[in-house]
Amino acid sequence: MIVDEMTARLQALHPTRLEILDESESHRGHGGWREGGETHFRIRMASPAFVGLDRVARHRLVHRTLGDIVPRIHALAMELAER
Repeated sequence: MIVDEMTARLQALHPTRLEILDESESHRGHGGWREGGETHFRIRMASPAFVGLDRVARHRLVHRTLGDIVPRIHALAMELAER
């Protein structure tokens, strides 16, 4: 499952809080949705790796950390904090 892959990879950022939500079902019928879900995700995460980074830099760090997972999904919303 993609959520399990995301969780494993994001451990590299030593999260103090990590929640990954599969919001695919709420996008049924919209662009990018497919049967079986795993198309639309939300990450809520706090990590010391984000200290001193602006919002864009935090998002880029998460994208780099997730690597080849990102092109396999349609949408990724992120709520990222230092603590």
